[in-house]
Amino acid sequence: MNYLPTVFLRKAADDVRLLPSHLSLVMAIFYFRDDNTPGAPTRISRSKLMRFSRIRSIVTYHKCLKELISFGYINYVPSYHPTNASLIWLLNETE
Repeated sequence: MNYLPTVFLRKAADDVRLLPSHLSLVMAIFYFRDDNTPGAPTRISRSKLMRFSRIRSIVTYHKCLKELISFGYINYVPSYHPTNASLIWLLNETE
C-alpha cells in the first residue's frame, strides 16, 4: 500500500504551530522516501532537503527540524558523517 501524505495533511491542517517552512520540509521528506511502508525510515542529506524545500538558511532548517521533532511529526537520527545520510521517520502515519 502506498502511503500518501493524507494523514500528515489532516493533522497539520489543525496545527497552528506549523509554518510554511515546516510544511515544505515535510513535503521534501515525503518526496525523497524510497520505501512507502508506514514507519520506514528515510535516508536523506540536509543539502537535498534544503534544496527541495527551498529553505536557504541552515539555522531555519535546524529550527524547523527541531520543532517537527518536538511537535511529534518526525524522529531524526543524524549521521554526523559527510557521506552517510541521516535517518528520518515520519511518526503517526497510520492514525
